[in-house]
Amino acid sequence: MLRVQKQELDGALICRLEGRFTGEGAEEVRTLVTRCDSKLELVVDLTDVMFIDAIGEEVLLFVKRLGAQFVAETSYSRDVCERLQLPLIRTQKRNAHLSSDSDGNGHRPRR
Repeated sequence: MLRVQKQELDGALICRLEGRFTGEGAEEVRTLVTRCDSKLELVVDLTDVMFIDAIGEEVLLFVKRLGAQFVAETSYSRDVCERLQLPLIRTQKRNAHLSSDSDGNGHRPRR
């Protein structure tokens, strides 16, 4: 099963995918992306994807050619992005965590 959440934020269309990115669900995402406003930056969050089949990979490569950037916060999603050479972006969550809990070098300050 695949769940897709769309959100427009700061001139970007963010598509969060969750579950199995396969077959018919992947093709529906391709259709969804091609019907969206082309002026918006496209960001695809793969963090909660558990499995991607050959059709899903084909759709991700198609979305990459449209100029999408990707978010991958798990080892599986990062592996897929690396293997398919999908461009990753840094997330605010990771940056906020580093700035609030560390000295900028990944070390927590002594108290």
